[in-house]
Amino acid sequence: MFLTVIGALNEGFLQTLKLFAVTLIGAVPLGLVVSFGSMSSFPPLRWLTKTVVWIIRGTPLMLQLIIIFYIPGYVLPGGSPWPSGEAGRFLASAVAFIINYACYFSEIYRGGIQGVPVGQQEAGQVLGMTRSQIFFHVTLLQMVKRIVPPMSNEIITLVKDTSIARIISMQEIIWAGYSFLKGSHGYSGLLWPLFFTGVYYLVFNGALTLLFGWVEKKLDYFR
Repeated sequence: MFLTVIGALNEGFLQTLKLFAVTLIGAVPLGLVVSFGSMSSFPPLRWLTKTVVWIIRGTPLMLQLIIIFYIPGYVLPGGSPWPSGEAGRFLASAVAFIINYACYFSEIYRGGIQGVPVGQQEAGQVLGMTRSQIFFHVTLLQMVKRIVPPMSNEIITLVKDTSIARIISMQEIIWAGYSFLKGSHGYSGLLWPLFFTGVYYLVFNGALTLLFGWVEKKLDYFR
């Protein structure tokens, strides 16, 4: 029985890891793009971007996931755009998570960029540097130092938020643990697998905490 439970939990955790990785790959660069929109000198783009960020940050991720997965099937002529089965659930979850976390990351980026003293950018202009050179060689390096703590908190939160995907029956680790409670795999009423999923989250988040602590030490040269 124990091996059966561990095997199912491992499969669920692989889905959790996939969703976590895909979200980061999509949300980290997209968040930077969104932050540029929030700081744009073109008012319509700036206010549109800020409105979208406000809506995404002000509504529950669970609600966003339900809307993205179910609503297209009701309003699009061809029905749901998502593939059938687990692939469709995973894709819809990835889209919802990427959009949600890109908006959160964008605010962290914006704070990091605007937190760099303007005088340093002006000094770069005096030296004849272009705007892109100033950003990549002056602003970006200092921004990274400033955003590591809040980014690490959001990324650790992302690990736990992946459990929300079970609302559309994506078979992540919480779904796998709960399946033993409701009678899947030939077992019924087993509660401990659901609680045991916490061990996976603790170990993974512990590893991430150590990793981000190491990164912060490596960035101490900015002090």
